[in-house]
Parts: sequence; C-alpha cells; structure tokens
Amino acid sequence: MSKSQAASADFVSPDLKNHSGRKTIFKKLKKNKAALIGGYLILFFIIVALVGPYFTVHDPLKVDYSTKLLSPSSTYWLGTDHNGRDIFSRLIHGMSITLYIGFLSVLVGLLIGVPLGIVAGYYGKALDSVIMRFIDILLAFPGILLAIALVSVLGGSISNVILAVGIFSVPGFARITRGSTLAVSKLEYIDAIRALGAGDFRIIFLHILPNILSPIIVQATIRIAIAILIASGLSFLGLGAQPPTPEWGAMLSQGRSYMFDHPHVALYPGLAIMIVVLAFNIFGDGLRDAFDPKMKA
Repeated sequence: MSKSQAASADFVSPDLKNHSGRKTIFKKLKKNKAALIGGYLILFFIIVALVGPYFTVHDPLKVDYSTKLLSPSSTYWLGTDHNGRDIFSRLIHGMSITLYIGFLSVLVGLLIGVPLGIVAGYYGKALDSVIMRFIDILLAFPGILLAIALVSVLGGSISNVILAVGIFSVPGFARITRGSTLAVSKLEYIDAIRALGAGDFRIIFLHILPNILSPIIVQATIRIAIAILIASGLSFLGLGAQPPTPEWGAMLSQGRSYMFDHPHVALYPGLAIMIVVLAFNIFGDGLRDAFDPKMKA
C-alpha cells in the first residue's frame, strides 16, 4: 500500500481494535475539556434516567389542585404545574423517556441507513443510483416537516415518534456511510483481499465496516441531540407523547400559558432540553476531533 493510500485509510478511521489507536483517541478526548464535560453530563443523565425515578418523593402523575402553580420550595424543589404535579419528579421521570426516544430513534436510523450506505458505496452503479435517489427524496423534505407528516399519518405516540425521527435520521447515516465505504473500498488492500478469494460479506463486515466506524459513531452522537430536539418539538406541538406523560416537550407546551405569571412551569423543562442537547453536541464535536488523525494528540 502506498503512503498516500495509507494516509487515506487512516483518515477514514483510526483502527478502533488497535490498542494504540484507542489510546490516542482517549488521549485526545482527555485534552478536550469541553468534550469531557459533555461526556460526564451524558453519563450523569443516563444514571439519573435509570435510577432517578426510584428515588423521587412525589408521584409525577398525581393531580392535586390544592398545590397547583406553587413556586419552588423545600417541599417542591422546582415548584408545581397547573395540575399541582411536582415538576422535579416529572423532569426526572421524563429524562428516561427523552433519552429512550433519542437513543432508540437514532438506532432505527442507524440500522436502516448504514446498510443502505454500505451497499450503495460498495456495489455502486445502478444499485447506488436507486438507493441515493431514495435518499435524495427523503432529503427533499425538511426534517421536522417529514417527522410531522409521518406522525400525523401514524398517530401521536412515543413509538410513532421514534419511528418518525428514525426515518428522519436515515439520510445522514446513509450518505456518510456511502462516502466512507467508497474511500475504503478503493484501497489496494481491499483488492488484495478480494484477489485471495474473500467474498463480499467477509470484506464488508471484517474489513470495510471496522474502518468506517468513527464517522458513524460521531454522526450517531450528534444525531441523538437532533432526535431529542425533534421529538420534543413534536410533543410541544401535541404530536408526540400525550398527557399526562411527563415528556419534556409536552411539559414545555403546557407551561407556555404561564410564562409571565409562573415562569418556572416552562423554564425548567426548557433548560433540561437545552442542557441535554448541548451535552450531546459538545461530546459529538469532541469525538469528531479525537477521531481526526490531523488533530495532534
């Protein structure tokens, strides 16, 4: 393999199976303070989503009009909403719903988009044209409008939101995977492996896929932030999680009527969405820099 081709292979992705490659990636991440903060926040959110609901004092669904619209206090840390429900408890329970939607919808997009991108990039020709024209059709619709259309047809529920946001994520994964596959499949060592009698399945899963993981991982991390934002937007419009589900977008929608008299009802769900999305974006940017071989360790 020539030096230029070796450099191209390294640019596609460091070898994640190689110890020195992993060590270099972690070293770059450690130097990126913003990425570390984002990573720690994501880990904290995941832990809270898993164990937090078991430690909340108040029932997030219990309606008590005698305690409605109370300001933050020692009893209700973030106050109560218009139905007297504890906002803190609803935020904690809503975190698991929000992360569940974010991770699962991106997984749906990944499982559909990555195979399409690999097939298009590896086989090319007519198959590539058909797949990419389908991707272009999806890209012709603005993301939020595509998600709104799908949820409007399927109905408002968490499972339908996951499916809609997952389909919205397919074009991004497909295009990135196709580009990376095209770059790797043209390298000499792929031709050598094929000349030795390796089949397409073996080449794709043992030699191409491991070398294109880094852009896919970065895309997935950033897409989780976008998925959370889109899902919250759908719930805000009344097309996602339905009341009384403690989903952050729905909570923000219900709290907008009290913005001036009781701003805490909408403030805390809005802050929660902002912080989670910001954490994933910062961590995704850090991962992108860590995987880039042009960045010094």
